Amino acid sequence: MYRPVAISPFSRSTEGAAPEAGLPVTCRAAETAEELAIHFSIRVAVFVTEQGFFEGSDRDGHDEDPATAHVLGLCGRMAGGAVRLYPLDEDGVWKGDRLAVLAEFRRRGLGTPLVRFAVKTAGDRGGRLMIAHIQPQNVEYFSRLGWHSVGEPEEFVGRIHQRMEIELGPDT
Repeated sequence: MYRPVAISPFSRSTEGAAPEAGLPVTCRAAETAEELAIHFSIRVAVFVTEQGFFEGSDRDGHDEDPATAHVLGLCGRMAGGAVRLYPLDEDGVWKGDRLAVLAEFRRRGLGTPLVRFAVKTAGDRGGRLMIAHIQPQNVEYFSRLGWHSVGEPEEFVGRIHQRMEIELGPDT
């Protein structure tokens, strides 16, 4: 059974706590080993425990690549979301994936800043295009953020996803 976990990178775990309404939402790259561990624990809570996409861990080789950015989404001082992004090639194509927001943070507006932070970061690092594989129930949400669907839905990590893209540039 999924148990919500709110995590603070600045103090001990606040398991079972929920973020207070009205707290500022911010995003930033995980910089310390502790913050990276929190990033991974959020992904495990969502993709392993809650959604059952993976067994044990969702980590892969991209997590070891120094070019990969691991991002935390904060509501006040509590980490409630994560996303990672990495370059796919030298032509400026980036991939955003593992967007995870803990259940108790989903109504706090944390997803949109995480997506926008990933897009801006990839653009700032020389990216020209970002791709992502989106779960069907989230396609409309990403469309509202400026992403567009490419091709037909396809299997990705064992489930149907829609490939989506967004062009990167100075105004993204």
